[in-house]
Parts: sequence; C-alpha cells; structure tokens
Amino acid sequence: MAAARVGGIHANNSRPALFIRDNLLIQDNVIDAAHRSGVSKFVFLGSSCIYPKLAPQPIKEEYLLTGPLEPTNEWYAIAKIAGVKMCQAYRREFGFNAISLMPTNLYGPGDNFDLQNSHVLPALIRRFHEAKVRGDESVTVWGTGAPRREFLHVDDLADAVVYLLHSYDAEPIVNIGWGQDVTIRELAELVMSAIGYSGRLIFDSTKPDGTPRKLLDVSRLTDLGWQAKIPLKNGIERTYAWFKEHSTDARL
Repeated sequence: MAAARVGGIHANNSRPALFIRDNLLIQDNVIDAAHRSGVSKFVFLGSSCIYPKLAPQPIKEEYLLTGPLEPTNEWYAIAKIAGVKMCQAYRREFGFNAISLMPTNLYGPGDNFDLQNSHVLPALIRRFHEAKVRGDESVTVWGTGAPRREFLHVDDLADAVVYLLHSYDAEPIVNIGWGQDVTIRELAELVMSAIGYSGRLIFDSTKPDGTPRKLLDVSRLTDLGWQAKIPLKNGIERTYAWFKEHSTDARL
C-alpha cells in the first residue's frame, strides 16, 4: 500500500488536518479491507519521518517512539505510525501477514513536480529547469542548505518491496534507503549540474530547515540480502530526462 497524502514542508505545515485525516482514513480502510478479504500478504509503506526529530544517526528501526517528532511534518508522521501499529495489531490479533517498510526520501520518473506541494528534489528539478529556460540569474532555495537528506530512486524501492514480499514475514519494521546522505546544498548543486543551469544558488535562511539530519540505518535490510543500486547523480539525470520528455503530462 503506497497510497498517501504526501508533500514537503510547506504542504505539511499549511494543511495539517488534511494530512492526518486523509492518511488515517486511507490506511485504516485499506488495511481492514485487506484483512477481511483474505489478502495473503500485505505491505504497508511508511516513511522515515516517523522517527524522532533528534534521533541518533543513522536511524535504527528501534528508535521509533523514543522522542518528539519534527513539528513541520508531525501530522503525517503520526498517521504513518498509526498505520505501522495497525498492521502489527492485526498480525497479533488476527494473524494477518502484514509487513511495514520505511522508505527514505524517494524520487524518480512520475514524481510530483508542483512547486508548493512536492518534495525537495523534484521541486529543485523544476525550479532549476524553469530558471534555465527563462535565463534567470539566480535561484533561491528554502533554508540554510545545511540539513542532510538521504534519497532513494523509486525503481530501487520497487525492487526492495518485491524482494521483501518474497523474503520477509516478521512484525518489526524495515528501513529502506541508500545508506548515505548529502546536504541540501550538495543536492541543489547536483541538480544544477544535471540541468546545466549556470546561475547563482541562494539560500533563504528565514525559511525552515526541517529535521537537521535524517539518515536511515539499513543494516537490517542488507542483512536480509538487499542493497540499492542507482547512485544519486545518475538517478537525478534519469529523472530530469523523464521530466523533459513528459513536460506536458508531469504533475506540475
């Protein structure tokens, strides 16, 4: 189950009721219906934002519910935590074979490139692309550029989900990530390079940074025999190529 109401800092901050309501309704109905319909194996996709804002890095699965959440996305995080617990409860009470996987930040073809409601990487791709087309002298990015984020190509996630469908059947959650992170400044520079934008990069420090760092510990996943394959630089280039080819039907 990948369905969710998702978005970046602005979307989470401005629509807290929508984010907690829609996600609770989606997962509660789907998980219960899957159980009642006799689904033999169920995969619930959560998010790395379920972990405490100041969790030790890299973040192990057992850090869940050990500290306060990041305030800018706590509504989404609380809903996702409830989904994890619902899967575990249905497993314990009904023997429902549900596993919960926690992906890091995802990107790739088909992403949401809306400047107000998308996540940071697709938003940067669109902003730098449009700045290049218009000939803008600079692009301003929210925050200081110092926070660190981990990114995983959507094709890697799909591969991991299929792999775990066949090889994992336990209650504990499993992180899915690349295992390395970059600063937002480094990310912006990678996107600039992929797009060929040569203007100035400006950071607006009056805007929120969000969680300082969010790197997943993927040792449980690697112990199960799976590792990501698509490097960030290559993945950004592939995503930008898709964006250019689908500019008329991309989610803008």
